[in-house]
Amino acid sequence: MMIHGLGFLSLSASLVLPWALTGLVQGQKITESLVKDVRQSFTEQEIPLPSRKLISKVPTATTYYVSGEGNDRNSGRTTSSAFRTIQRAADLTNPGDTVLIMNGVYKNAHPTGSVVDIKRSGRSNAWITYKAYPGHRPKLKHNGWHGIQIYNGASYVEVNGLEVEGNNDNISYGYARSQRYNTSNPLTNGNCISIDGSKNRRPHHIRILNNKVHGCGGVGIVAIESDYLTIDNNEVFNNAWYAVYGCSGISLLNNWNSDNSQNYKIFVTRNKVYNNRMLIPWITTGKIQDGNGIIIDRGMNKQKGSRISAYRGRTLIASNITYKNGGGGIHVFQSENIDIVHNTSYMNNQSPEISYGQISVNSSNNINVLNNILYSERGKPINMNARGKNVRFDYNINANSSSIIASGPHDMIADPQFMNASYGDFRLKSTSPAINSGMKFNSVTTDFEGDSRIKGSGADRGAYEIR
Repeated sequence: MMIHGLGFLSLSASLVLPWALTGLVQGQKITESLVKDVRQSFTEQEIPLPSRKLISKVPTATTYYVSGEGNDRNSGRTTSSAFRTIQRAADLTNPGDTVLIMNGVYKNAHPTGSVVDIKRSGRSNAWITYKAYPGHRPKLKHNGWHGIQIYNGASYVEVNGLEVEGNNDNISYGYARSQRYNTSNPLTNGNCISIDGSKNRRPHHIRILNNKVHGCGGVGIVAIESDYLTIDNNEVFNNAWYAVYGCSGISLLNNWNSDNSQNYKIFVTRNKVYNNRMLIPWITTGKIQDGNGIIIDRGMNKQKGSRISAYRGRTLIASNITYKNGGGGIHVFQSENIDIVHNTSYMNNQSPEISYGQISVNSSNNINVLNNILYSERGKPINMNARGKNVRFDYNINANSSSIIASGPHDMIADPQFMNASYGDFRLKSTSPAINSGMKFNSVTTDFEGDSRIKGSGADRGAYEIR
């Protein structure tokens, strides 16, 4: 069995430029409706500069409106004079501006293009924000290479509360199989949200918050050669099915240092990630190797031809729920300085070709895997630690399988007692051994719902804090 990143492989299956990722076909219908309230989003706190002389003046902000009933000849300054396309607003934005998107279905204007290309930057004290108009549920539906593409160095940008849907519903599995050697077909290879630093200048300070991201043949949310990322409270499902590249639900590839900070700079928190899997083999090896829920990939940047140095910032993967993905729930490959804390990973490795556990660490260093719940199919591995240095597994609950490769003195083998895992409810029953049995991890202060992380005598293991 070939494990991603092991053996003779010299390229990661997720080493794919966003313009070459898109598409999933729907020969088998993998759907799950999931209704949830939008929770308080995780946001970075900007540290004020000590000298007023260094503080740049906040520019006058403009709010642009976009509507499914609008017109790009309008001014875009009021709800009654809204633009029709998000791109029209994106081409006008300046630091501090907000684009409010009203009800409507927004499609890519060009067959191989995006619904919106974001190329203009905000500033540290004046982000550019794209978000749903209050009470509205706009949908970006595309069959090109991207739903949303952030590139050309665009930074200090937030995308909040949108639905991005790919082309899977319009494709059959048979068609996808017929395209398994076609690297240029956006119908089967497109991404939902792409943050791309590989083409020109590199993005930094990007927030992807509270979005519903699904049905893309490529990656749900991907960031390549980027820095200062917050991916929080998104629902990411039914992606990665039909691309000829190894894709996943949330993929961070070749993280890049925009400065020398070794503090937390990347946050992947409170996301619900499920049913992302590969149905078409990766074109490089002819194997099914990815389809992970969340992957942090090649942050050491030591692959042949790399133009950037090893990523030195810390990454926090916390309070996520990952379940029934084809690959692992959370997978780390050739990356460093990552804390994987308070996640619930349930019945991943759905692809028969993949069996490296719910949380796996491969050729990676300085990794903490703490306070998680890992629930595998019987007989399948719970976890994996291969060729890593300074990797710690502890305070985890390992469930439903005795195949445990990495463990610590405070790990336990026990039934976590979920409320109703079959229906995606991973809250804990009051008798769960996960309650109050975890260790305090100061950098994680809230749970999956945004509630306080410690309510009782100790932290609960897994994504939820019950009492």
